[in-house]
Amino acid sequence: MIKDTLLKVGKELGLIANYKVTVHRYNNYSPKLARNVLVDVYLPKDFYYRPYARYSILFINDGQDMAAMNMLSTLEQLMESGAIGRTLVVAIHTNENRIQEYGVASQADYKNRGSLAGNYAKFIIEELYLFIRDHYRLSRRKDVVAFAGMSLGGLSAFDIAWHHAHLFSRIGVFSGSFWWRSKPMDEHAPDANRIMHDILHRSFKQDGMRFWLQTGTKDEEEDRNKNGVIDAIDDTLDIIHELKRLGYQDADIRYVEVENGYHNPETWAGVLPDFLVWAFGK
Repeated sequence: MIKDTLLKVGKELGLIANYKVTVHRYNNYSPKLARNVLVDVYLPKDFYYRPYARYSILFINDGQDMAAMNMLSTLEQLMESGAIGRTLVVAIHTNENRIQEYGVASQADYKNRGSLAGNYAKFIIEELYLFIRDHYRLSRRKDVVAFAGMSLGGLSAFDIAWHHAHLFSRIGVFSGSFWWRSKPMDEHAPDANRIMHDILHRSFKQDGMRFWLQTGTKDEEEDRNKNGVIDAIDDTLDIIHELKRLGYQDADIRYVEVENGYHNPETWAGVLPDFLVWAFGK
């Protein structure tokens, strides 16, 4: 009884850390997307015992894949071990509109995919970010606010964070769809017209941003320029080239290439700890 009382008092005073994670689920209507959006907030339980503490935060696309990526147990283990600080994760589920809502906000691809990406970006910045800011105690430090995603969700996260560098300073992309093109592939210029590469080529360096980029050697089999390197790796390395051309250094960029890694949640789960420690390591 005495032990239980001390534990309760300790938790109330914020003296005892509880690294277990609970999940708040929201299913709210988004005017920007004209639909309900399911969002899971992964929350360390000591959030309730530490009323003045502020937390690092990760926004991540394809929230429906978090169970397959072992997000909950990975967060608990990394916080328990001290590898990362107290961190919230906001996992945004997608639906049948994914191919339209993800992509690049400024333009659809040549097949008009990503036609709602601009609306999705507005949902993130003008609705979801403000909701999370108002309901949870986010860190005032921009350098512990990240946005990540997988595949096409990775392209979306990169695009949104890059264009809102006043809010995000860490970008994570797992097997990103950097092949997204404004025109069909031209065999005489197979690497031309990749939308995000072109955006970076016209951009200026944004101080304070850092990038974590991952590929798997078995992400795909396509090799459009016939250089012996699959497109997923080529496209990602070319993103890194553009970032370095803007002035980013090796210290600003982490590239993880998974030998025999596939384009699936199992591979991404294997590198999730690397990303979280990179983004939120103490």
